[in-house]
Amino acid sequence: MSDYESARIGLVSVSDRASQGVYQDEGIPALRAWLQAAVFNPLTFFEAVIPDEQPLIESTLKRLVDEEQCDLVLTTGGTGPAPRDVTPDATLAVADRVMDGFGERMRQISLRFVPTAILSRQTAVLRGRALIINLPGQPKAIKETLEGLKDADGKPIEVGIFAAVPYCIDLIGGPYLETRDEVIKSFRPKSAIRAKS
Repeated sequence: MSDYESARIGLVSVSDRASQGVYQDEGIPALRAWLQAAVFNPLTFFEAVIPDEQPLIESTLKRLVDEEQCDLVLTTGGTGPAPRDVTPDATLAVADRVMDGFGERMRQISLRFVPTAILSRQTAVLRGRALIINLPGQPKAIKETLEGLKDADGKPIEVGIFAAVPYCIDLIGGPYLETRDEVIKSFRPKSAIRAKS
């Protein structure tokens, strides 16, 4: 029996071609593998590969939060300026509140690699007691934005966004997530840190 609280996580890959089977989706496997390496808690995943259709993205996000009771929902893909990139639009449409800092931080990290990171419209929102975050589509970029960047000695150069996710989930009434420091050290104020059992 684990001492860690279980968490329910939705993973959504938004891609016309992957949803049609033109190519194998790489976003969800990358997300699942990263989370299993980073988080001590037992995780239950709810996964969907869907086309770039705003009503379908909205209904999927609502289902994952309202019916499946996910604590965290991560999307991948569909965040650029092209006409069919509507993941952020759908995410904002189902939001109770917007968490601007996540999108700002993801663009800061990605700008270290490509100037076109400023074209990304990634965002994060709260819906009920869930945090929804739009991530990039490529596995390498997913890892960089979640985990951040480290030097040759493993010391963080840029802190990834997941460092703030556990405390955010605490504040909205979700499970107490604990991370492996060697992957990503989560941050909480001292008053919010629970003693190890």
